[in-house]
Amino acid sequence: MKITFTLILFCVLSIAFAQQKTISRKDLQTALIEQKVKTVEIQEITFPAGQHAPEHLHPCPVVGYIKSGSARFQIAGAEPVILKAGESFYEPKDATILHFDNASENEELTFVAFYLKESNEEKVKLISPK
Repeated sequence: MKITFTLILFCVLSIAFAQQKTISRKDLQTALIEQKVKTVEIQEITFPAGQHAPEHLHPCPVVGYIKSGSARFQIAGAEPVILKAGESFYEPKDATILHFDNASENEELTFVAFYLKESNEEKVKLISPK
């Protein structure tokens, strides 16, 4: 009986260890945030196919990642880039965002944005056309 119990326990533990998955980590973004962060507001945002965001800025830093689809992303003074699912982005406080557009005319874009707020700043301010 003792040998049977030991054998069963050994088999159960062997199966449990064999099924154990390895945790992996992948660095996505490092951003220097030059303010105290008191609140983080997190939003999942979905743009329909072909949706373009107007020029805007954020009164707080924003970090995020593309959950699905792809985005055309450009901060004033930088070259535009295409961000794909699994990639991250950083929008510095008060930087003009020229493009954060759905890069596809056929698929939705879904991303998650983390607004790093010092107090009760707005999340987004639209820039009036000149």
